[in-house]
Amino acid sequence: MWNDELEELFLRTGHRFRRVEPRRRMRDYIRGLLGPVGRKNGWQLAEYAGHRTPDRLQRLLNGARWDADELRDDLQHYVAERLGEPDGTLILDDTGFLKKGTTSAGVQRQYSGTAGRTENCQIGVFAAYATTRGRALVDRELYLPKSWTDDRDRCRAAHIPDERAFATKPDLAKAMVLRAIASPLPIAWVTADSAYGQECRLRRMLEETGLGYVLAVPKSQQVPRFGRIDHLFSQAPNEAWERRSCGDGVKGPRVYHWAALQIASIEDFDTEMPTHQRWALARRSINKPEEIAYYLAYAPLGTTVEHLVRVAGVRWAIEEAFQAAKNECGLDQYEVRRYTGWMRHITLAMLAHAFLAVMAADAAAKGAAETVPASRPSPWQKFGGSWQLATHPSPLTSPSSAHAH
Repeated sequence: MWNDELEELFLRTGHRFRRVEPRRRMRDYIRGLLGPVGRKNGWQLAEYAGHRTPDRLQRLLNGARWDADELRDDLQHYVAERLGEPDGTLILDDTGFLKKGTTSAGVQRQYSGTAGRTENCQIGVFAAYATTRGRALVDRELYLPKSWTDDRDRCRAAHIPDERAFATKPDLAKAMVLRAIASPLPIAWVTADSAYGQECRLRRMLEETGLGYVLAVPKSQQVPRFGRIDHLFSQAPNEAWERRSCGDGVKGPRVYHWAALQIASIEDFDTEMPTHQRWALARRSINKPEEIAYYLAYAPLGTTVEHLVRVAGVRWAIEEAFQAAKNECGLDQYEVRRYTGWMRHITLAMLAHAFLAVMAADAAAKGAAETVPASRPSPWQKFGGSWQLATHPSPLTSPSSAHAH
């Protein structure tokens, strides 16, 4: 089954490589990334493939004629077909790749959340797609600091395209969201950490496209007419905090105290009838109640707090995808310095990881099938079953299903 599925993946992506030689080398590279190779660098991948030197695999990354973006499109089709669900979530985040020297495209001393400190590294911005069937990385961009984009000679030496100007990490994420919307991936939600959630332009774009979101924000985030989000939740009555799970982790359910507040209704961009609602949420640690995380959300009318909490919890899936792609598919074990080589290696590693995600989903589905049994004053006020600001005296309960592209 494994080999049959892998051959099918090669058949559906092989047309991106016009010549036989790079097509064969792509197969060798993917098999090496999936194989029992200690460190998935050029020499060890070449040895695993039976090559005397890594020259042919290096040519695949640096010199052969093929487009990594076209292969990414095939990857998105594959993930949509095998893991897609109407309620799918797109997750945005970045990860660091520690590097020595100054010549690798985009490298500089910069903060890496992966390392938890400032290091000499490259930063990649990624999008992952997650459903109940599985999760996979589906897009990527290399972040280029101004120290690079302001030096065009340096960029050309690293084969960075002339059209690549400076873009913030949220700007790169916005471009990936738009590509995902145009892809076959069925997406209802977007989630991300506060580095992305605090960007009002990203939130506005998501609202304009009709996608729901649950985005983490810093405690200083302003809520229109009510000030800082942490001050708003400091006024929440004790009964507003409810014990909820935002999904299972490696140690079981991730249980926190959650409070959720409807803060504004949204008019549909094509009609006069409101179809969506903005929310503010807070997640408080049960054992350390001083630890509180905050979120802004945008959801179709009728969406429950439980659903918003589950979407917030999906964000951890991209961390798990990063770990799996690095540990099992060599995402961070490349030895290329040029921009083109980085994009190609990362895309091939993402394709290998998506294959593993599909195999895991198929195995889980088969196992489940075999075991299925037969059968102001405080602005907080409660209306019906949800908390709302007192300035909105009537609950909005019109049902609506989540947007799915």
